[in-house]
Amino acid sequence: MTFQVTELTMATNVESFGGTDLGRRRQLNEDSFLIDDELGLYIVADGMGGENAGEIASRMAVDVVATFIRRSNESEITWPFGIVPQLSRNGNRLRTAIMLANKRVWKEAESRQEYIGMGTTIVAALVEDAVLTLCSAGDSRAYRIRGNQLDQITTDDSWVQAAASAGALNHVRLQEHPMRNIITKVVGANETIDVEILENPLQEDDLYLLCSDGLHGMIDNSRILETVSATDGNLQKAIADLIAAANAAGGKDNITALLIRYRST
Repeated sequence: MTFQVTELTMATNVESFGGTDLGRRRQLNEDSFLIDDELGLYIVADGMGGENAGEIASRMAVDVVATFIRRSNESEITWPFGIVPQLSRNGNRLRTAIMLANKRVWKEAESRQEYIGMGTTIVAALVEDAVLTLCSAGDSRAYRIRGNQLDQITTDDSWVQAAASAGALNHVRLQEHPMRNIITKVVGANETIDVEILENPLQEDDLYLLCSDGLHGMIDNSRILETVSATDGNLQKAIADLIAAANAAGGKDNITALLIRYRST
């Protein structure tokens, strides 16, 4: 199991902790994650593809997003995909970073036979001035725990979600459907990608959980909330207990989870 921790920083007023685990069924961990409190940047990516291509796709996407966020924080930059006037500067930064990552992964997949079909889900958060900006593609998720309530903030890009939204099947039948694992949008699957940006005002002691489907596919929302709440604010223990719970439930996939806690002072 791999962990990363950072302490409270005045730059972003957050504490964070993340971990990733192989799970019980996989031979390779294709998940990647990033914690960078100095940038206020947090990412979870779940790669897919033949051989080790999923691992390469997820790491490449994380690296490209982090590089653009860092450069755009330090100096003036060009905006290769234009500016969306309705978005904040951070919204445009995150949107551009994800689109650059998509272009890079797609080009790599096109250029090498062994990488054909590789791609990665991603959920990324950028924190600044008491606002958390989110972007996601695929079924890696962001949740918010505020008070004693857990809410899923992102929407899965998946066949199951599309079918559920259309009222096509009930929840039980969806979980048994042969198409339940189909993802409808990932970084690197196509030359271009459309992404939605979410801006979330932060409140004192807000907790945000970013995770791959190796976590939320194994334990439901009530179990996630129960597990985190039982740790009395200890982020390291919360991550370890979440991963342990997912493994105890079967550990069918790689498991990655990252917690961000906001403190106003």
